Amino acid sequence: MPLDKNAILNADDRRIESLDVPEWGGQVFVRTLKASERDAWEISLSKDGKNIDRRNARAKFAALVLCDDKGIRLFTDAEVGALGEKSAAALTRIWDAGTRLNGIGEETVQELEKNSGATIGDGSSSV
Repeated sequence: MPLDKNAILNADDRRIESLDVPEWGGQVFVRTLKASERDAWEISLSKDGKNIDRRNARAKFAALVLCDDKGIRLFTDAEVGALGEKSAAALTRIWDAGTRLNGIGEETVQELEKNSGATIGDGSSSV
């Protein structure tokens, strides 16, 4: 059955999942991003339109996907630096869950990295 404009705009297409983060001693919620949030995140990783700026890439992403049980963000953009001081293992755990939930596969990461030599999803703490 073809969808009309109203069906598309009214579809409940955002998901929230719980995630165990043993490094923090409990569970968090991660959410799907709005398309505009994902676009803004991808742009925020670009220094000059060509090269990836890996600084706090995981923390930037975690700040976008970490939420309460209603899908409201827990962290603001201004708090990314503080979040970046947390465990690399915990942020990588959130990265893995968030990229899966948001359909950000290896091809997306490669597209973001194609003009830089950088990697943003390699599990290292150098982000």
